[in-house]
Amino acid sequence: MIPDQPLGFEAHIKPMFRELDRESMKAAFDLWSHDDVSQHADAILARLQAGTMPCDGSWPQAQVDLFQRWAESGKPR
Repeated sequence: MIPDQPLGFEAHIKPMFRELDRESMKAAFDLWSHDDVSQHADAILARLQAGTMPCDGSWPQAQVDLFQRWAESGKPR
């Protein structure tokens, strides 16, 4: 991915969440829903940065950075 390329939830963020991640969080919110992830983006980012999400191992830093850039750019669809 080119650093200046516009990010979108459907194309860049949603694919990073696996079915296992979605099922693990479904009681709280849906990781495949733009509205849910947007609403909880700060908490998700904090957990990603802490390495406590997903529950079976942390994301590579590049993915955490991508999520952060998406959140900071207005959480586009």
